[in-house]
Amino acid sequence: MTHYAHSIPGKPPDDWQVLEDHLHNVGELAEQFAAPFGAGDWAYAGGLLHDIGKYCPEFQEMLHRSADNEVNSEFFRGPDHSSAGAKEINARFSDGLGKLLAYAIASHHSGLLDGKSTDACLEKRLCKEIADYSECPSHILNLIPRLELPSSLVEKGPTWLVAFRIQLFVRMLFSCLVDADRLDTERFCDGEKAALRSARISVDNLRARVEKEIQRIEQVATQNRLQDSTVNQQRREVLRQCLRAAEWPPGIFSLTVPTGGGKTLSSLAFALEHATRYHKDRVIYVIPYTSIIEQNARVFRNACGEDSVVEHHSNFEFPRDSYWAQLAAENWDAPLIVTTNVQFFETLFHHRTSRCRKTHNIANSVVILDEAQMLPIDLLKPCLAVLEELARAYRVTVVLCSATQPALGKSADFASGIEGIREIISRPDELYRALRRVSLRKLPYLADAELVDRLNKNKQVLCVVNTRKHARKLFEAIEDKTGSYHLSGLMCPVHRTAVLARIKEALDKKVPCRVVSTQLIEAGVDIDFPVVYRALAGIDSIAQSAGRCNREGKLQDKGEVFVFEPENSPPPGYLRQSAEEAASILRNYEDILSLQAVHEYFLNVYWKQGERLDKLQVLGQLAEGIKSCDFPFYTVGEMFRMIENGTQSIVIPFDKEARHLIDRLKRCDVRPRELKDIARRLQRFCVQIYPDVIVKLGRVALEPMQERFYVLINEHLYKPDVGLDWDDPYFRNVESNII
Repeated sequence: MTHYAHSIPGKPPDDWQVLEDHLHNVGELAEQFAAPFGAGDWAYAGGLLHDIGKYCPEFQEMLHRSADNEVNSEFFRGPDHSSAGAKEINARFSDGLGKLLAYAIASHHSGLLDGKSTDACLEKRLCKEIADYSECPSHILNLIPRLELPSSLVEKGPTWLVAFRIQLFVRMLFSCLVDADRLDTERFCDGEKAALRSARISVDNLRARVEKEIQRIEQVATQNRLQDSTVNQQRREVLRQCLRAAEWPPGIFSLTVPTGGGKTLSSLAFALEHATRYHKDRVIYVIPYTSIIEQNARVFRNACGEDSVVEHHSNFEFPRDSYWAQLAAENWDAPLIVTTNVQFFETLFHHRTSRCRKTHNIANSVVILDEAQMLPIDLLKPCLAVLEELARAYRVTVVLCSATQPALGKSADFASGIEGIREIISRPDELYRALRRVSLRKLPYLADAELVDRLNKNKQVLCVVNTRKHARKLFEAIEDKTGSYHLSGLMCPVHRTAVLARIKEALDKKVPCRVVSTQLIEAGVDIDFPVVYRALAGIDSIAQSAGRCNREGKLQDKGEVFVFEPENSPPPGYLRQSAEEAASILRNYEDILSLQAVHEYFLNVYWKQGERLDKLQVLGQLAEGIKSCDFPFYTVGEMFRMIENGTQSIVIPFDKEARHLIDRLKRCDVRPRELKDIARRLQRFCVQIYPDVIVKLGRVALEPMQERFYVLINEHLYKPDVGLDWDDPYFRNVESNII
């Protein structure tokens, strides 16, 4: 009897995929994926065993039924076929090694399981009664290699570190198996789709393209007689040092470059040169906010071409002609990935197959972590631990990139820091002084009325404050609304992008441009004001605001940055604490943006946090079950969130596209796959508000759809200048302290 892995609707069994072929294909592909971290044998064994449960008669009967109904077998929930391989490998290696691989096999459809729990878990799967798979040929089982831990996992260390290394190893094996299984199934069931995945260029070709783009920028600078400006001289020096450092052995680097110093393109040049020299597979550029990722991705596309950059984040809508990029986003199989902190770190700690599928492609890559100071304090320990382990055991080169380099290095006072960080810039302090284009003054307490008066007297000025409420209040107090703009998270992303375009146009034309914004304008937004006011906040935030002042160094004198104490203190928590630390630095340093001042600030911000650096006790939870290899994969995946603000999304009918998507939502026959596509595309039209506001608006202003969306139906509540009208009667007495 021939056993099959997958049927084809309306086709006879002779056209189906033979199960043994599928097992070998997945094993060989998974082995290839795991080779960079020395676990090819493990992944091969997982591939051979992952579907041996399909040898049971019940599963084969299900395949025939699905074919008779002309429905692809992938859409049928047949008998459990993943527990068999898990039980087989666990029984063969009772020393615990088999259990590590059993996680990957048992979870390859459900998502990574907890080792033990009251609900579904690996322990229950290994004990359950399953269908007979004795028809599995013995020669397949005889191919299972002897499992031995890679040398990277036998190094001694504290319990939490050993546990962390082992659980990451399991995650990598799981990713290899899931991706190999999905790819082989796709290749059989949808050959045309599978063929599109091969449309990619090499890292070496990208390096050549970036070199041409740098030459083009130099030619433009020469034509405009800007090549001898201080800013351009220093940018060339930053690039030179990045290319020099690309020759250094792989590991963990820092790149400390002031805002406007050409950090984005120079770091990419480093990554591609380093990747070519050390045979890395891809570059992954990680950016903190979706609000700034589009600008960086545009720079990369200009340098590398549309056919090489995969932009992967919640606000991105793939063009219709870039189907290959949509496919590459599933498993990050592309030479250049541009993504967010959320996507990157949650991938490394998640449990769902869709998230974890791409984890193995982080191995043997160059990871550029832009604005490294944006890592959340509450998750700093697990984030640093995973970066260090990726560099140690998975051939990843990490670059911590920042204008205000945080104190992330290991020291006697900060044991949780990363060991052996190498700085790319030889003299960061000299570079800072050379690129210093602003004078910063600390103002005393500044009432709103006086602040507005100062803004009114400036033709072009940016004011950045800590809350939406304050930004809205100041904007409405500005007398001359012509040339005045407001930016906050109460405006949906499409709206903010349009306003930013008008701001840039006004600045270029040198017409009045007064902007009041929350801190969303700080990181990565390429704008250039002669004067900036910044409400007291953390030193990193002040530095980012200062980076929007005299950015290109075109003013005869330095730009002016004023730091002031606002009428209301920052919201409680990290924002207030970082502002208080900044106030202390302001008292002790004449130049609070100097490298020494920034270093002291981050030492205080990080070192004084104690247990808060792992507020969720991620590392502790992973270490609890180390003796029996019972890791809480599902539990950690559910709780690990890079952004935890307790808000919910409401959809704004901002334009024709938004209304079209909302109309699609209203249909009763929306299929799950279509609903997922609609949800992704609607991200660009969403505003985040607190649940109590959802309740307050109720049926009067919001309409629930598809049991997961809230759509604004009272459109007068959304204003073209400020977005969602926070002072409308429905919103009174409800405050928001998020961006």
